[in-house]
Amino acid sequence: MKRMSIKGFIMAGVIILAGLPVSAQQKQWTLTECIDHALNANIQVRKADVSTSVGKINLQQAKDNRWPNLSASAGENLGWKQTADNTGTSTFEGSSRTSLSAGSNVALFNGFRVKNEIRQAELNYKGLQYITEETKESVSLSIMNAYLQVLYAEEQITNSRNQADATREELGLAKERLSLGAIANSDYLQVKTQLASEELTLSRAISTFEIDRVTLMQLMELPADSAFAIAHPDIEAIISTTPAADAAEVFDEAIAVKPQIKNAKINREIAVIGLDLAKGGYYPSLSMDAGVSTAFADAAFMGSEIRNNFASAVGLSLSVPIFSNNQNKSSVSRAKAGITTAELDELNTRNQLRKEIEQACLDARSAVSNYNAAVNQYEASLESYKVAEEKFKLGAMNSVDFLIQKTNMTSSESSLLQAKYELVFSYKIIDFYKGVPLSL
Repeated sequence: MKRMSIKGFIMAGVIILAGLPVSAQQKQWTLTECIDHALNANIQVRKADVSTSVGKINLQQAKDNRWPNLSASAGENLGWKQTADNTGTSTFEGSSRTSLSAGSNVALFNGFRVKNEIRQAELNYKGLQYITEETKESVSLSIMNAYLQVLYAEEQITNSRNQADATREELGLAKERLSLGAIANSDYLQVKTQLASEELTLSRAISTFEIDRVTLMQLMELPADSAFAIAHPDIEAIISTTPAADAAEVFDEAIAVKPQIKNAKINREIAVIGLDLAKGGYYPSLSMDAGVSTAFADAAFMGSEIRNNFASAVGLSLSVPIFSNNQNKSSVSRAKAGITTAELDELNTRNQLRKEIEQACLDARSAVSNYNAAVNQYEASLESYKVAEEKFKLGAMNSVDFLIQKTNMTSSESSLLQAKYELVFSYKIIDFYKGVPLSL
């Protein structure tokens, strides 16, 4: 099979990026749209929603346990007996008896167990909601990261294509000079080699873009589609309008909104209720039973027999724990240990969040410094490149010196692009911790 040349691969990439029909490119996904679609389609989010629904069912069941139960039963008893008449002949006679009953039971007092189980179920339900929120936040953050990667890759393609186009013009100029004998063949080959290198860089940039684009679609649970495109926000405006963040202030805001903090607090409250449930084992329990029953043996007299055999009963049952092999004592001790563990988990969650925010704010300050340095470096290298380009066109600079200036400019341009998107990501991470919806 004949291999496609680098130039052919680049042209194919250009067709993919710029030659699609307008109808295929008319849909441009914003970051908000990507996140919304992912949250509706993501398997983990959907499973978290199912778990939350189960928590709601458990809460309703805990509330329903307050009411008396009611059950009914019916029984049919068949019997046979042998009898003998005056002649001594033995026969078997059959009989049947139908019994009907209904009963109810309700706990009047059981150490506040039902009340505590309802409180615990309510907190479990809220905790599952916070876990769902945390899952959604994680998915949203992954989508934003992938989205920025696609934007970064697109700009890399644009820069690489511009550099290759400029070198292609320079190669044409070098070819004319070579034909006139104004430069040596080695100078011409230097420019030609540079163009081949930049075309390879462009082909790699296109490949990276395609990989990043597919990654974003997969995170959104979308099938790979060549027509998929994203919107292009004003990155420069985001950079220029975002203020510096103070770690302590961000942490104070995060404590009030982050779901992992709320869930850790709920887990501590659940552990406290667990202690109340364990202590309930020391209390006596009181329950009430009520029931009715009747029976009939002859269907011909069923109505009268049911009335005659009707019986009802109501009773109270009291159970007082005296000794339970120290089970109650052990339950209380385990519950106290559970409270300590939950308190430590809550503290660890807060500390972990604080450390993440401190690191994020430090990264943001570093990203600002790197971006400003990259801007200065790029402006200086661009100015030097323009001077060198003019000299090269006039024949006052050889190709080696010119290409060195161009390589420096290309490197600084790439560094600036990377620094720009690192800065945007660091700003959005701060928004994430502050509970601001992720958008561009």
